[in-house]
Amino acid sequence: MDFKGINEHIVNWLSKYAENAKMNGFIIGISGGVDSAVTSMLCAQTGKKVLALSMPIRQTVAEFQRATEHIENLKSRFSNVESIDLNLTETFGAFEAILPQETTQNFLSMANSRSRLRMMTLYALGQSNGLLVAGTGNKIEDFGVGFFTKYGDGGVDISPIADLTKTEVFGLAKYLEIVNSIQVAKPTDGLWEDGRSDEDQIGATYPELEWAMDFKGNENALTEREKEVLVIYRRFNTVNRHKMEAIPVCEIPANLKN
Repeated sequence: MDFKGINEHIVNWLSKYAENAKMNGFIIGISGGVDSAVTSMLCAQTGKKVLALSMPIRQTVAEFQRATEHIENLKSRFSNVESIDLNLTETFGAFEAILPQETTQNFLSMANSRSRLRMMTLYALGQSNGLLVAGTGNKIEDFGVGFFTKYGDGGVDISPIADLTKTEVFGLAKYLEIVNSIQVAKPTDGLWEDGRSDEDQIGATYPELEWAMDFKGNENALTEREKEVLVIYRRFNTVNRHKMEAIPVCEIPANLKN
């Protein structure tokens, strides 16, 4: 792949979008993962203001350290980058304390609530600084398995890397010389206190999911693992379809409005 060309294309796209929107730059939530690292590096190359936001909520030490290391590296390379560390653990705890017990015991509900609190924080700071919220979703997450939180990390203004697979994002990360700790870390959404990886949650690796997303061959010729991966991919694609399509609107017949 022409990572130099891809890099330049995305940076130019970001610059033009911000200028047309008459915005000052971009705000990005930094998780310690490769997607947010690459996205923030691309935004920084525009020369416009970039606000890198660390928002730990009972984060694992490894995730927090990777995020911090990347932010410091980014600031050392680009003078237009600023950062804020907002520990949202106490805020999340206050929200958790007023919820019914059956809600707080639903681990997926609370994990997604973390993501939505971060989205709200990004938009609060973004609007007050005239910045666009830059999304960090990649192609397989956003359009394949729907592995993102609706109105959480899925709530963004622009999606710079959404046409790149996870494998391609890792390739771009190498080209951009993202800190090594992020390049070798297992992908994780950072929403679980036990630090479980994306593969732990999905049951398949990103290269496997990318293969399934593009598969159009003879299923009878597949190995047992390939068949299993197809089942996993199709299940997530079906269950999460509501995230990847426009919100259904009940259209009222014209004769009922007259």
